[in-house]
Amino acid sequence: MLDAIRWDSDLIRRYDLAGPRYTSYPTAVQFHGQVGTFDLFHALRDSRKAQRPLSLYVHVPFCANICYYCACNKVITKDRGRAQPYLQRLEQEIQLIACHLDPAQTVEQLHFGGGTPTFLSHDELRQLMAHLRKHFNLLNDDSGDYGIEIDPREADWSTMGLLRELGFNRVSIGLQDLDPAVQRAVNRLQSLEETRAVIDAARTLQFRSINIDLIYGLPKQTPDNFARTVEEVISLQPDRLSVFNYAHLPERFMPQRRINSLDLPSPAHKLEMLQRTIEQLTAAGYRYIGMDHFALPDDELAIAQEEQTLQRNFQGYTTHGHCDLIGLGVSAISQIGDLYCQNSSDLTAYQNSLASAQLATSRGLVCNADDRLRRAVIQQLICNFKLEFAEIEQQFNIDFQGYFGALWPQLQGMAEDGLIRLERERIEVLPAGRLLVRSVCMVFDAYLEQQNRQRFSRVI
Repeated sequence: MLDAIRWDSDLIRRYDLAGPRYTSYPTAVQFHGQVGTFDLFHALRDSRKAQRPLSLYVHVPFCANICYYCACNKVITKDRGRAQPYLQRLEQEIQLIACHLDPAQTVEQLHFGGGTPTFLSHDELRQLMAHLRKHFNLLNDDSGDYGIEIDPREADWSTMGLLRELGFNRVSIGLQDLDPAVQRAVNRLQSLEETRAVIDAARTLQFRSINIDLIYGLPKQTPDNFARTVEEVISLQPDRLSVFNYAHLPERFMPQRRINSLDLPSPAHKLEMLQRTIEQLTAAGYRYIGMDHFALPDDELAIAQEEQTLQRNFQGYTTHGHCDLIGLGVSAISQIGDLYCQNSSDLTAYQNSLASAQLATSRGLVCNADDRLRRAVIQQLICNFKLEFAEIEQQFNIDFQGYFGALWPQLQGMAEDGLIRLERERIEVLPAGRLLVRSVCMVFDAYLEQQNRQRFSRVI
């Protein structure tokens, strides 16, 4: 079993930098417009030849109400009729992509995100899932990881029953905070009772896993009121928890301009919130997986981390990193072999492309040899908190210390500070460094010095 993480305030002050979350390497900041549909078709052909299993991500951008903290790609509308033209184009995209793949390629993982996927009516959800099953090889024995993001204000028992019937067996529930003052400050009024009702339905209907999302650093939050939220959430016994650091970037995300910056907690209070949350979750038996994620010891993520098979991609921590990830819908990102590509983030542009029988690929990149090497290094560190040099040397035919010689002084400094243990054969991220694993990964990021760090959230 991995050692528990250790809170070290001095280390956190020194290494709490702004940097990527490494759901990919290179990160999406490096995507460029020279990647298009030809590259996507070429990658799909390679996927078909290799018969790799698939992970599908479907983006549903619509929300009935705006949450001021949100940085997702979404369309705020009360008009439910806007979903139908979008679904028509999404179904075209599904058909265009699927014809380049082999029907034998199984879909091990499926995730509906947004926006609010349950913005769609029951008939629309049935229609979309039927279209996916027609064109992709979805599993029918409940062995796949088929998840959907739920807003408890947009779901009831009948909705949960429908989702289970359609094959979903995992739910991720946005909660953020239970304090009414905080909820008013971010325009998301959601009672504990609404959330509990959805969780009770999921358990009764035998959904396999329940995830709850929380955010610390929101306006009107204090260490005490956030601790009460965490206490209530622990009583709901989710299998997984995501505890995100709110990054206030109003210059980039327009809804955040409605938040009064004077209401935001101080950096010291944010740190206290995180420290107390870790203490509460650890006492309740949750394991720190990394990067804001916690899971019960018998959860697949915790087991995969124990067995050193955990991976990370645009869906976050996953046990399906060996799959080719196909992103469907506006702004969706695909990772197929060495290709990353993203659809247009503009709804009109996305729909117009597909109306012309063209895919909406707008940007991306193809990994080179150095990208693949650094991606493997970062993946090992961020998932397993250690890196065996021999594995990398064998896989990429390099001498590790020779290849990364210029980085050695930085790594030695981190070792002296107690973040990592640096040995001749390996790097191990120590308990005091696990909260700061992004900072360790950033040492291996060849692009970081060229980037504007204001684009990224801070590590803590």
